[in-house]
Amino acid sequence: MQLNSVNRFREIVKVLGSYGFGYIVDYKFKKQNKLPENLRKAFEELGPTFIKIGQILSTRPDLLSPNYIVELSKLQDNVPPESIETIKDIFFNEFSISTTDCFEKFYEKPLASASISQVHKATLKDGRDVVVKIQRPNIAEKMKLDISILIRIVKFTKAKFSEALIDPEEALHEILLTTELELDFNNEIKNIDKFKNYNKDIEFLYVPYVVEDLSSTKVITMERIYGFKVDDMKKLLIGNYDLDDLGKKLALAYLKQVLKDGFFHGDPHPGNIFICEGKLCFIDFGIMGSLSNSLKLTLNDMISAVAFNDINKMISTLLSIGIKKGYVNRNKLYEDLDYLLLNYLSVSLNNIQISVMLSEIFDIARQNNIRLPRDFTLLIRALVILEGVIATIAPDIKIIDIAIPYVKANNKFSLFTDLDLNTLLIRSYSFMKDSLRLPSKIIELSDSLISGRAKLQLEHKNLNKPISELNKGINRLVFALIISSTIIGSSTILNSNIGPKMYNISLIGITGFITAGFMGFWLLISIIKSGKL
Repeated sequence: MQLNSVNRFREIVKVLGSYGFGYIVDYKFKKQNKLPENLRKAFEELGPTFIKIGQILSTRPDLLSPNYIVELSKLQDNVPPESIETIKDIFFNEFSISTTDCFEKFYEKPLASASISQVHKATLKDGRDVVVKIQRPNIAEKMKLDISILIRIVKFTKAKFSEALIDPEEALHEILLTTELELDFNNEIKNIDKFKNYNKDIEFLYVPYVVEDLSSTKVITMERIYGFKVDDMKKLLIGNYDLDDLGKKLALAYLKQVLKDGFFHGDPHPGNIFICEGKLCFIDFGIMGSLSNSLKLTLNDMISAVAFNDINKMISTLLSIGIKKGYVNRNKLYEDLDYLLLNYLSVSLNNIQISVMLSEIFDIARQNNIRLPRDFTLLIRALVILEGVIATIAPDIKIIDIAIPYVKANNKFSLFTDLDLNTLLIRSYSFMKDSLRLPSKIIELSDSLISGRAKLQLEHKNLNKPISELNKGINRLVFALIISSTIIGSSTILNSNIGPKMYNISLIGITGFITAGFMGFWLLISIIKSGKL
């Protein structure tokens, strides 16, 4: 195993190096336009495990810049299938029964071949058509090995990430945990059951059943869906579907998952949403997002803040769920959010995309040293995908057109439902007490202004770094002036040819030029090392 690890390490370094390796060293991911494309190509060359890692990274806008997210989203599971003998052996090891004895018919040609599993059509003994998703052999060990090697590579260049808002090593450990969850198919089975239970009363939504007796850690057997992709416009038009109604239903179903259930499909691309007998059918529940009650309330509050133009409420929601990674300047945060809301409230709702709005809120949080939870970032990516699907089906419908009325309707009476009698009495008492003190405070302020005793307090924060940079700049300027003076003085001495001489040239003048040259070279190296030319 150690030998395999060393060989794999060499292979990974070699491939990454052949594609530039800059995306490892440059954590800002913005110096070379070709690096996103090179990273995708490198992941494709490194095989199934890196394809899966790239797909996971494409869901993390908190780790990578948008151009990397777009490029890694192009990674497709175009992986050569495992031999049918290997697949049957895995099935037998899981259930101690062969596919021949278990199924009436088992199709040896795979329906799909992905990075961590492949899917085969089959027919049960009772005649039901199913699909069997079988995990590739040793894929869990391979992915853990590759991620551990990436962690080692990141450690070698950790100094380059010192200013990053997120520790890349910590992020890779998180990806490893996510991968382990996805590689245990029991978690996907639980996701299907949970999703089905949450949406059992939605008439236009269907979830396939799971054959639990033929499902395990490495195998899932579930109902085969006969339908077509939700964005197949040709079949939608042939079937005379009301496209606006379909788009609204898809948007409402997803908003319910997010804002009410707090449990949403993390990868709602057209290949995972089918039209089956006139109903929306979600499949592939490997990536699911889960929002706590506090996050659900925060998201509702955030959309309400946009609807009611309440900047203070938006600031409170960001600070309540965000992880502070440094000093947060509330004034700057207020100005950033004020500018954002003015932009959105000054245009028609038809021109607003909720995914873009949330992405901009995410960027503002990052710029103000606030890190948002992972599930929030997964939601942003999912909404970007979903809006693309809805735009194909019904271009005139925007999710925010439905989201704001949805939130308003659900929060219409929240002011009263959150208050009990004791809370109301306490707040009334506090309000009356403050109201009685208000006249005296106004008179006190007026007297202070008239008598000149009023003081305005200004507090400067985080000035150490700017002042230090200013000092460095001044020191370099003084140093440059000294160098210039030395050069001018040496030129004058050489021109006058005074003092001790060698080969009829003034030694003092030559010494001055050498000294100035050394000092100038030192200054140039110092500026280059600072990275601020």
